[in-house]
Amino acid sequence: MTEQLLVSRDAGVCEVRFNRPEKRNAITYAMYQALVGALQDAQADSSVRVVLLGGEGSAFCAGNDLQDFLAGPKFTPAHPVMALLRMLATFAKPLVAAVQGPTVGIGVTMLLHCDLVVAARSAQLSMPFVALGLVPEAGSSLLLPHLVGRQRAAELLLLGRPIDALAAQGLGIVNRAVEDAALAGEAHSLARSLAQQPERALAETRRLLRGDPAPLLERIEEEARIFGAQLETEEFRDRVRAFLTRGRST
Repeated sequence: MTEQLLVSRDAGVCEVRFNRPEKRNAITYAMYQALVGALQDAQADSSVRVVLLGGEGSAFCAGNDLQDFLAGPKFTPAHPVMALLRMLATFAKPLVAAVQGPTVGIGVTMLLHCDLVVAARSAQLSMPFVALGLVPEAGSSLLLPHLVGRQRAAELLLLGRPIDALAAQGLGIVNRAVEDAALAGEAHSLARSLAQQPERALAETRRLLRGDPAPLLERIEEEARIFGAQLETEEFRDRVRAFLTRGRST
């Protein structure tokens, strides 16, 4: 497993942390593979009751590392990102996230699959897919309107402007907005509380809340088909060249 992903276990909680702080935890091909492996291991480990996602440094996850993403294998249904998205849609154990700083693209859309999200006041969430000539992923075009309403989802996805922790809390994307110094403690407290709940009742209640995953999986595949096609367009290439010139990632 890559050193760019840190995994630890304690008292029923498996903590998985992005560990690429110098790049604001932008995700590489290798990190996708490692994250899928970590979630598979957590799913199979009966001692793990909850998974807590976090990031080292000043950011939770600045999205894809575009240079690595473009240099990697062609985007197909077999790409590691697709394995991750399918796993998030069907993961059977509670997911908690602790979010701070710039959180971009898939860094935000993966939160829509989490059961509880704690955000530091420094958090800035944005989904600039359209600005890059792309479309949303991770089933976010289905999940986000259900969560915040169609008009608010349209504003977040079509314009891609960042929102802070308090705004995300008001929309229901985040459960709690806390001071940065309190982020780790609050997230761990929630994760431990979930881990102490009766296992079967917790799992069944979560399953009922999430509903049938089939429509979500269908949307993930539909988004991926369009996403892959957009990657081949001049529209995307023009946008990403400008984006990389500014030294950003999504």
